[in-house]
Amino acid sequence: MGTHPLNLAVRFLLELSALSALGLWGWRHGDGVWRFVIAAAIPLIAAALWGTFAVPGDPSRSGSAPVPVAGLLRLALEIGFFASATWALYDLKYAVLTAVFGAAVVIHYLLSYDRVSWLISQ
Repeated sequence: MGTHPLNLAVRFLLELSALSALGLWGWRHGDGVWRFVIAAAIPLIAAALWGTFAVPGDPSRSGSAPVPVAGLLRLALEIGFFASATWALYDLKYAVLTAVFGAAVVIHYLLSYDRVSWLISQ
């Protein structure tokens, strides 16, 4: 289920939404020129971490791992990434969006139980 094309598409949309939420948070909390720097830097750093640290052979990714990590570490990185985006939406006072996004992430991981089990076993 975790590698089903529909599930991968949902995960990709969740990733883009999370990056957008982090960028919006940076935009709202920055001032002057720093607004642009923070709004760009936070999502770029998050995307770099997301793309760099991977489990070798992850069937839901290309299989390559620029920096190989254990499955639990990768799962923690993913949970931290989505939790940060959920918190950013909450901090921005988007209560409904926070609940919808958070629920979508939880449902995604519940439906990806096979991938989560695989990550835990790596």
